[in-house]
Amino acid sequence: MCGIIGIVGKDDVAPRLVEGLRRLEYRGYDSAGVAAVHDGVIDRCRAEGKLVHLDDKLKKTPLRGQTGIGHTRWATHGGPTERNAHPHATDRVAVVHNGIIENYAALKAELEQHQCRFETETDTEVVVHLITHHLKQGMKPVEAANAAFDRLEGAYALAVIFANENNLMVGVRQGTPLTVGYGEGEMYLA
Repeated sequence: MCGIIGIVGKDDVAPRLVEGLRRLEYRGYDSAGVAAVHDGVIDRCRAEGKLVHLDDKLKKTPLRGQTGIGHTRWATHGGPTERNAHPHATDRVAVVHNGIIENYAALKAELEQHQCRFETETDTEVVVHLITHHLKQGMKPVEAANAAFDRLEGAYALAVIFANENNLMVGVRQGTPLTVGYGEGEMYLA
């Protein structure tokens, strides 16, 4: 079962995202990853296998940013590879997802007609491209996310971050739990 976490914080969030994922390890997973927004750019790090592999990669190449998302994945669509690990991202959006997007095949076919190129075998990547497609149509980030969410069928929880939005994270749930917490000047999503 997948686990997601998001933080809008005051300091670099990658170490805290990994710690949050470590607390979800009991759920079982086959890959993990984190993404953060730094100076308006989304950067991410993903690894196959246990969190120690992700942690090792982050020690070699630290991830900066005060807003970020993390994920532990149990493969449902596509194999347990780094390529299929979350977060999935374009240059404008990154998404982590728990659950299943039941209509992903139809959405994928539609997006491919708009020259979207898919790199993974996952249902989650459809969400990234759908939000990005709406952004390219001139929608603002929250508007684009909501337009994409309106198209999704299934049971899911999602956390989304955006390039050029250093303090914005959007979360949504349908049939799957999602918790939001607030600290002193920070927000947490799990």
